[in-house]
Amino acid sequence: MLHVVHHVDYMAPAPTRGTFRFDKYKAVMVALRESGHPITEHAPQPMPRAWLEAVHDPAYVAEVFAAAVPAIKERRIGFPVTPHIASRGAHTSGGTWLAAQLARRHGYAANSAAGSHHALHDTGAGYCVFNDLAVTANRLLAEGDAQRVLIVDLDVHQGDGTASLMAGRDDVFTLSFHAEKNFPARKARSTLDVPLPDGVEDAAYLATLAQVLPAVLDEFAPDIVLYQAGVDPHRDDRLGRLALSDEGLQARDRYVLAQARGRGLPVASALGGGYGPDPMVIGQRHARTMLAMAQENARYPALAM
Repeated sequence: MLHVVHHVDYMAPAPTRGTFRFDKYKAVMVALRESGHPITEHAPQPMPRAWLEAVHDPAYVAEVFAAAVPAIKERRIGFPVTPHIASRGAHTSGGTWLAAQLARRHGYAANSAAGSHHALHDTGAGYCVFNDLAVTANRLLAEGDAQRVLIVDLDVHQGDGTASLMAGRDDVFTLSFHAEKNFPARKARSTLDVPLPDGVEDAAYLATLAQVLPAVLDEFAPDIVLYQAGVDPHRDDRLGRLALSDEGLQARDRYVLAQARGRGLPVASALGGGYGPDPMVIGQRHARTMLAMAQENARYPALAM
């Protein structure tokens, strides 16, 4: 069973400026529903404003909800912040929170959007409005649902916003695998960064992951893993510089699940990046990795948290 969080507000009208497309969020759900795999869909509530303000500058949060984000910040985000985008940001963040709660019961759950790892304290950036990973990690700790949170970010782009927002905390570990020469030009400092050269293929990527992830899990000993499962390391991705195959992405995600679930840890995934001219191709790529994680999760007993 795949427990997946989805909301109608994850879709948004095509922006009047910028190149970002929201089509893939519908395409992901179409692919999951047509896969034949059993899925249970869950609709999130919007992330409470106070929870967003615990991580983001309240003045910036107010700008978003008023749809009054200054032009200089909208340029960093990559599209205008409309009332629909404000609602979307609250719901996608609430979706990662709900996925974390579901994972604590079922072992694994997926948010069909979010992974907005570029959003910073006082602005969005890189197609990200609110940083759902940082907000969810902060809330898990504040609510006593976890004492230590590991954020694993395997998007092709460094999780600079997450690293910045969680910097200096000993109860959150940020791990980022990313293409060294890709966006953002100025990287933040994660707890552990693994920059990769252009063109890395399946075998080298998976070998590096096997060298790093088990040690992080054992040494940091988290209570939950938040996983940014971007598929933009794919060799055909429009914004990627790595060269993973479909099979390599699925092997990556099965490995993350196996390492966490084998240690009795829940995993909540957020969609992350994936870019190309055909949203159905990208949606199917995301769906296949989510199903691979659900299949891996089925090998382990449910959790009672």
